[in-house]
Amino acid sequence: QAQLVESGGGLVQPGGSLRLSCAASGTIFSFYVMGWYRQAPGPARELVASITSGGSTNYADSVKGRFTISRDNAKNTVYLQLNSLKPEDTAVYHCNAHRQVGHAGYDYWGQGIQVTVSS
Repeated sequence: QAQLVESGGGLVQPGGSLRLSCAASGTIFSFYVMGWYRQAPGPARELVASITSGGSTNYADSVKGRFTISRDNAKNTVYLQLNSLKPEDTAVYHCNAHRQVGHAGYDYWGQGIQVTVSS
């Protein structure tokens, strides 16, 4: 069973930057597509960015050009670099590990970490 632990959140002013990290343990990290989701009060959890084991990435339109996802398979860690932050980026950010085996999907989640963008 995979365990995911996020770090790096906090309070930042608009236009600032943060780097989130998600350390995985308990499974073979390279088997999983890794993603970052966020959830603000009210709306459903949304996908922010994802990255395959081979390094292919996908981003929500709202963060393209500002956020960068990366992974280090040797360190079992996925990162999310957040630049040019806006107040609407304020949310709890969750790390996700997903693996599809035939028709079965396996998902693991971190506990979430708060990112607050405010002056």
